[in-house]
Amino acid sequence: MAAKARELKAEGKDIISLSLGEPDFNTPDFIKDAAKQAIDDNYNSYSPVDGYLDLREAICRKFKRDNNLTYSPNQIVVSTGAKQSIANIALVLLNPGDEVLLPAPYWVSYSAIATLAEATYKEIPSNIDTDFKITPEQLEAAITPKTKLIFFNSPNNPSGTVYTESEYRAFAKVLEKYPNIYILSDEIYEHINYGQPNFSFASIESMYDRTITVNGVAKAFAMTGWRIGYMGGPAWIAKACTKIQGQITSGANCIAQRATIAALDAPVSKIQFMVDEFHKRRDLVLELLSEIKGININTPKGAFYVFPDVSSYFGKTIDGVTINNAGDFSMFLLEKANVATVTGGAFGAPDCIRLSYAASTEELKEAFKRIKNVLN
Repeated sequence: MAAKARELKAEGKDIISLSLGEPDFNTPDFIKDAAKQAIDDNYNSYSPVDGYLDLREAICRKFKRDNNLTYSPNQIVVSTGAKQSIANIALVLLNPGDEVLLPAPYWVSYSAIATLAEATYKEIPSNIDTDFKITPEQLEAAITPKTKLIFFNSPNNPSGTVYTESEYRAFAKVLEKYPNIYILSDEIYEHINYGQPNFSFASIESMYDRTITVNGVAKAFAMTGWRIGYMGGPAWIAKACTKIQGQITSGANCIAQRATIAALDAPVSKIQFMVDEFHKRRDLVLELLSEIKGININTPKGAFYVFPDVSSYFGKTIDGVTINNAGDFSMFLLEKANVATVTGGAFGAPDCIRLSYAASTEELKEAFKRIKNVLN
């Protein structure tokens, strides 16, 4: 979809992209100032494979402050983005024949990373009627003797769903019966939530020694291109991830690491202006979507996506184009409305499409006006 959108833009088409998973804000000045200072302070050498000690200490403070998690620096590994953190963990824990459980919808790279680690993956389905949440009963039914790892992601990409503390504790009750299963909790969107506070799975006492918490600065701090992610978990897993990373990329960018210390030590209130703006945009997008026939929506509690069910259009022909699935629907919007979206099939939810509202209010209004015109 991104390639097709670029192709159409090159042809002179006025494409509005609602496909990007990154904030449209600039990195806050106090973070940029820390990076400039790091350059002046001559941070230009290879960094330690697992990250600068004072950054890992800052991550420990952040985990304690925001997540009620107590980690030591030897339990932290800093990587080139949260995606590398996830890949490190998969390569460390998974062997050929192991099975990964993916509550759907899930971020597209989870399945690919499981495959690269020579494991298999199993989707646990949900839909818009369940607010894109799975149940403890579904989780238990999906477990087999081969199950080694489960991915949780809240707030969720692509749905914006946020699991509550009680819902996570119900999952923990199930997992307590299966001590050989590890949990990867991806919390990259933790600060982008609208009234439903983030709860960290590792803060459940019985799950602490089996959970690896992954986070980073890309989303909440508008630092996608800085490429800094990190994990906190059992020390033996952190040590193994450091070994893996040492043979692939070594340490993450030295300047970005210094800037990340400033980001994580700052009070969360310094980025609240971005969250407030995303909240306004979410409400606007839900209002605009409600005016379009045949689109079923729920109210996401976090992240910056809406994930409408568009299956009522499947099998229909509009303007000479037959829509058989969400991929066809996304392509139809791109070619007929000049609006780029992402098919839900990529996320394990084939009835839906993902729309990002990390765009200006003016762009959002124009995009949904175009969508409404071609569909209604």
